[in-house]
Amino acid sequence: MRTQAAVSYGPGTGFTLEDVDIADPRPDEILVRLTATGICHTDLVTKAALPQGVPAVYGHEGAGVVEAAGADVNGVRPGDRVVLSYNSCGTCARCRAGRRAYCERFAALNNAGRRPDGSPTLTRGGDAVWSSFFGQSSFARHAVATRENVVVVPVDTDLVTAAPMGCGFQTGAGSVVNVLRPEPDSSLVVFGAGGVGLAAVMAAAALGTGTVVAVDLVERRRRLAKELGATHTLDGASPDLVEHIRDLTAGGASHAFDTTGAAPVVRAAARALAPLGSLVVVGLGTADLGLDTLDLIGGGKTIRGSIEGDANPKDFVPLLLDWRAAGRFPAERLVTAFPFTAIDEAVARMKDDVVKPVLTF
Repeated sequence: MRTQAAVSYGPGTGFTLEDVDIADPRPDEILVRLTATGICHTDLVTKAALPQGVPAVYGHEGAGVVEAAGADVNGVRPGDRVVLSYNSCGTCARCRAGRRAYCERFAALNNAGRRPDGSPTLTRGGDAVWSSFFGQSSFARHAVATRENVVVVPVDTDLVTAAPMGCGFQTGAGSVVNVLRPEPDSSLVVFGAGGVGLAAVMAAAALGTGTVVAVDLVERRRRLAKELGATHTLDGASPDLVEHIRDLTAGGASHAFDTTGAAPVVRAAARALAPLGSLVVVGLGTADLGLDTLDLIGGGKTIRGSIEGDANPKDFVPLLLDWRAAGRFPAERLVTAFPFTAIDEAVARMKDDVVKPVLTF
């Protein structure tokens, strides 16, 4: 069948709305008509890395309505409302252990630009379009997904707000809930008050974390962080940032979370930790962080990465929806909706006044 997609042709280009052919779902696949899809920095980082001229469709925070489900698919049927997340095989040792974000086939299922057997889900004039991004490529009116990356949600779910729960909100909140696990007497510093960072702030507040510090360069984002549960905010440009953090956390934070991927910020986050403190990094940035190993060793500090907040979407997306319903995770405060046709505007405004743009269909 034909559908419309936002096609990228490489770094430095915008998106072009084009008609493409989408494959019929196989027995183990699901066809979803998109209602909304979030725009994530990972979409833009991948777009900047793919060679110039290669037609590609990104998007990995989709939400919509199931139009068809293959004969081998259980628990999903046409008409179901769904949130799409990352793909996993469900059968490897890590998946069986509940660590789906570290699936042994993660790269092949999420970042290869095609199905694992090499076939495309999208074509144009008979030629393959780089697709199946995170098992979906949801910068399109329809997406082919699998049972492993589809989460069925209640029929009354606000899909525009729920769409980013498949990645960005899941990553931020999951890193707090599943990895850092702060307690009421803990202190957490979040570096970067974008969608991922603010989701972490909201999750920390939902857990009752005693001290939550949000660090960002932009004053309006710091204000929003305070409204969403941060007990303190700091300007990331402050030359005395680490000292300010230590003052607010009685000598050093027990937990820290970096969304920026910027080496100076990660180093500051590590220095701001108390002895035995833990830092989780999720930002895609500088490969060489230049960390002070003496400080890490002498303080017994822990630094680790996290994919998707170590979350299993089928468990974690419903948790976030329950929290939102209870007023503990007001994700709608982060979302700005744009029509699908305004995707270039939405991307541009991510650099200005929009925390989490969500495309609507």
